[in-house]
Amino acid sequence: MAEETKEKKKIPNISASLRTHTVQIPEVVWKARGMVVLGRRIKSVIFTTDIAIIRNCNADAVLAVYPFTPQQVISKAVIDASAIPVFVGVGGGTTKGVRSALIARDAEAQGAFGVVVNSPMSNENIRLIRQIIDIPIVATVVSEDEDINARLNAGATILNVSAASKTPDLVRHIRKDFPDVPIIATGGPTEASILETIEAGANTISYTPPTCGEIFSVMMDQYRKDNTKNPFDVPDPKAGGITDFLKMF
Repeated sequence: MAEETKEKKKIPNISASLRTHTVQIPEVVWKARGMVVLGRRIKSVIFTTDIAIIRNCNADAVLAVYPFTPQQVISKAVIDASAIPVFVGVGGGTTKGVRSALIARDAEAQGAFGVVVNSPMSNENIRLIRQIIDIPIVATVVSEDEDINARLNAGATILNVSAASKTPDLVRHIRKDFPDVPIIATGGPTEASILETIEAGANTISYTPPTCGEIFSVMMDQYRKDNTKNPFDVPDPKAGGITDFLKMF
């Protein structure tokens, strides 16, 4: 009976020869309960605006927040290129007021699954955004001083907890009074820190991937060590191998 149950839990894993080298979310993240947003279950979000990373990862969704004033051309590019749901940053500190509300409206029209507001954004501004859009509002929380109840009453739907090494503690603090509120939280750099964040009560883990430059560095080191010929290299026509190459198609 135990063997039969174990057999039922096996999940087929299908890949392709050219798509095996992708950014993989740490395995421990899948222990999270997740949350269902607009009908999609989301256990992991990848924190990046790099389209190449977004197209080559196994995350459930994208957290497209960046340290500049939000621009519709950026959110559109990310949403159009992504094959997974995207949560778009619409301001908080520098960008706020009517501008944030208009950016949020455009993000919804572009197909965003939600908008993200940074910690400094006022509750009045969140109310304004809520009056304009129907998709979820993700409110970032960075300390225990945040009035969570006021955020939720203003129209926030999901909390995004980002408190560096103190994130698990902050998640526990929120869970005491808000056992059911959906929480995305940064998992930290190790499997142990991710697991602690999940056990503290985070529904979904935010993962910061390596940059393309960092990935390239590792790959180039390997290429320098590996002198074997790539079977997919196009042969030199002068060498007479082009006919054999074309037969592959």
